[in-house]
Amino acid sequence: MAQINFLGLTIAVILGIYLFSISVYVLREYERGVGFRLGRLMPVKGPGLVIILPIIDKLVRVSLRTVTIEVPVQDVVTKDNVSVQVSAVVYFRVIDPNKSVTEIEDFNYATSQISQTTLRSVLGQSNLDDLLAKRDELNAQLEKIIDDQTEPWGVEVKHVEVKNVDLPIDMQRAIARQAEAERERRAKIIHAQGEHQAAEELSSAASIISKQPIALQLRFLQTLAEMATESKSTVVAPIPIPMDLFKPFMEMYKKVEE
Repeated sequence: MAQINFLGLTIAVILGIYLFSISVYVLREYERGVGFRLGRLMPVKGPGLVIILPIIDKLVRVSLRTVTIEVPVQDVVTKDNVSVQVSAVVYFRVIDPNKSVTEIEDFNYATSQISQTTLRSVLGQSNLDDLLAKRDELNAQLEKIIDDQTEPWGVEVKHVEVKNVDLPIDMQRAIARQAEAERERRAKIIHAQGEHQAAEELSSAASIISKQPIALQLRFLQTLAEMATESKSTVVAPIPIPMDLFKPFMEMYKKVEE
């Protein structure tokens, strides 16, 4: 009889421990508990210590932290018929735990699938130049479209970023040639602008020198000084005679002719 009582007590203790373990939950700060009582939805529980009725209640843990999923490489044909391979990254989080459990079976998988289809759809309506140059605008458009579709599931899309755009080899060569031609065009324009500015400065200098003849002589002497310091060879140059010395003779010559 004592053995039966001991066995019954042991079974009762083990059963009590088991019921306690399935009825007590500790939810972290970033976790919430979606509870069901006999199949009916209960108010969201947590964080902290949560006690439920064993067998009658069921609790589903939901994390509120931001989740990062990498969208696999997608084959996309752009609007201008260029085939590219594109991958992306999506950041999202649960904002309504009840909807994330009752409205969708697996919101992680569903968000990943809707991200793939939206990526192909949006980028397929864009030109290659927009895909390469207007990345921020495409990211914002993808974020809005995906967020609108996941909102009924209690999921908020925080950010979408197009990660890699892989172009065919022939397209990479064409873009490289285009970039090289663009650089040559800019170099020629800059060179032409420099020539134009130099011509304007020379014209201005000539105008100033024509008004002051002594300036031309000073410039000539400066050039001789620079040649003497930079060159090791002998330079023979005529000595400039001031034109003012010939002025009296020129006046006398004019009077004689008159």
